[in-house]
Amino acid sequence: IKLNGQSVTATNVGCHFDQYGDACLDLSFPCGSYTNLVIRSMWLALMPPGHRQFLSLQNAKGEVLTERILNANADTITVELDETEAGPRAHVRPTSFSDFFLMGVEHIWTGYDHLLFLFGLLIVTPNFGASVKIITCFTIAHSITLAIATLSLVQISSRLVEPLIAASIVYVGIENLVRGDDPKGRWLLTFAFGLIHGFGFASVLKELGVGANGSGIAVPLISFNLGVEVGQIVIAALVLPVIWKLRARPVFVARWVPACSVLVALLGAYWFVERVWFSRS
Repeated sequence: IKLNGQSVTATNVGCHFDQYGDACLDLSFPCGSYTNLVIRSMWLALMPPGHRQFLSLQNAKGEVLTERILNANADTITVELDETEAGPRAHVRPTSFSDFFLMGVEHIWTGYDHLLFLFGLLIVTPNFGASVKIITCFTIAHSITLAIATLSLVQISSRLVEPLIAASIVYVGIENLVRGDDPKGRWLLTFAFGLIHGFGFASVLKELGVGANGSGIAVPLISFNLGVEVGQIVIAALVLPVIWKLRARPVFVARWVPACSVLVALLGAYWFVERVWFSRS
């Protein structure tokens, strides 16, 4: 912490565990009048590559002055303030929208379990209308649970959610084999499993500390979810035309769709075993 360019040292240091079992550090810094505040999270350099920290800066009234996602290459935030009788008031606006939006896109593009689940569903959909119905149900479902989990209305441990996500992949692969091409009522299955996947998306925001200690929730939640949806649409726009073109060949539907479904089920089973018996979370 630097105030007007001068480093300040914490006078009181404490630690407690919140209702979710997360460790919280309480630090107090002496401060008088100042117009320039610099916060640097130096421990990020010691964390694994790609680790991020969500920083929400608020004034004494609980108003958000600025929000930012920090990483090892961008570990500092600088805020210019006005001195008033009521306390410092920032000129800056929260800038985390684009950060969380990009994080949502990145999460779905690197979320191979979520993508494999969608692939298992879409490979047996015969046309545009059926595909839109599947994607819409998945989107609505995971948006619901992403919101309620981030708002702490419902809490489910990742030790349960992650194996369930893997199990949903296994189920889809097996159902493709048992029920054949274009199974009826797939939208209901997609919605049910989409609720589970939403809890997996929410874990990203909860691990960053979004919503903890009264930090802002609306911007991270909305922007992250939009990022997930945009990333999902881009993937679907690239993959679906290829699937539809291949499905025009009878040999693909008769042989390759079942083969792909077996692969989906096997990968899901691998993740399930890994997450149940070898997870360190």
